[in-house]
Amino acid sequence: MAAPISKSSVFRIDKFAVPADAMPAFLRRLRWIDQALAALPGCRQNRVMTERSGSEFNVATLVEWESSEAMAAARAQISRRYAEEGFDPTDFMKRLGVRADMGLFAGA
Repeated sequence: MAAPISKSSVFRIDKFAVPADAMPAFLRRLRWIDQALAALPGCRQNRVMTERSGSEFNVATLVEWESSEAMAAARAQISRRYAEEGFDPTDFMKRLGVRADMGLFAGA
């Protein structure tokens, strides 16, 4: 049985359609993000799931934050790191041909 979801938890659930030839580069960046998020305060869990669908992969990520404040602090820290290295996630996904559907969810 799964642990109950805290009413204060905030979930970031993102889905990506990734062309097969872009998958190695996409996964390298996703692993970097995965490790960075897991080290931040308030990250309760961080999961990456994949599924092959014809000529592309479906990738889903789920991050549970203990609160909206923890998520906002993490977002600010990751944005600073992106700026320091000159990384633009929108441009990165566009160059790879990745389509994204991102959302925030709360425990019900």
